[in-house]
Amino acid sequence: MSWIQEAELNPVERLCASILKVGPMPEHVAFIMDGNRRYAQKCRVEREQGHSQGFEKLAETLRWCLNLNIREVTVYAFSIENFKRSKEEVDGLMELARQKFTRLLEEQENLKKHGVCIRVLGNLTLLPVDIQELIAQAVLATQSYNNDLSESLLGKCLYSSSSPDPDLLIRTSGEVRLSDFLLWQTSHSCLVFQPVLWPEYSFWNLCQAVLQYQVNHAALQKAKLLHEAACQRQQVEADLACVLEQMSTLGETEGTECKQELILKYSREREERVSNFLQRLENKRRKFLTDLVQGSSPFLHV
Repeated sequence: MSWIQEAELNPVERLCASILKVGPMPEHVAFIMDGNRRYAQKCRVEREQGHSQGFEKLAETLRWCLNLNIREVTVYAFSIENFKRSKEEVDGLMELARQKFTRLLEEQENLKKHGVCIRVLGNLTLLPVDIQELIAQAVLATQSYNNDLSESLLGKCLYSSSSPDPDLLIRTSGEVRLSDFLLWQTSHSCLVFQPVLWPEYSFWNLCQAVLQYQVNHAALQKAKLLHEAACQRQQVEADLACVLEQMSTLGETEGTECKQELILKYSREREERVSNFLQRLENKRRKFLTDLVQGSSPFLHV
């Protein structure tokens, strides 16, 4: 039996889903699944059972997302801070995660058609040395090309760059903080903080969050477009400044038409440098992940 059950919604839930889907729907939703321990305390059961219920709720929530045509979900399941908990709880969590995610990976072929993926996000300092060096080289290159490094380029260096940024981020349990989760990617996301404990999360809680996203959709899109336009304008101005500096250094005083040609040439060269760098980074990343899966990465033995 599939962990992510493909059961149908009941008639009332189906009606609500149909109404919601008339409006703008988030393509990517991120969850901070908070409240498992408080749920266990509330129900007077062992903490491990609370975490187990949390994993089962994740499976149920993914089913709801499929029914709402939400094709990508990112979840915050464990943080470095959580290692400060008791060894017994941490060991139990790691074993539970191993069991559940192993089962999820076994179902991967079935999940592909639904667009469900698994991503592990970590600290930049934990990246293998060669990838850290490659990023450092890009930063050093700005000594010669001082506008190659941009907000757009930094975003493309992230492991999440192959996915759209989350449209909606949901945190349960009443905590109103992000805990360093997807800080870069959620700068233009709708943030929803709900008081319900994660194991008690319901389809109606998800609908409420989606409705809040729809209410704020126009303002979020406007802010995002304005930000993108500002970034593009800054890049054009930076390219122009570099060309003028080069012309000044060479003592050239060409006309406006020649200046435009130089700006276009400089922009093409910059884009080519950035593209080559990103391709090298992607090749390094693929090799690292392949070695990690095959167990031959030196990173495993640090």
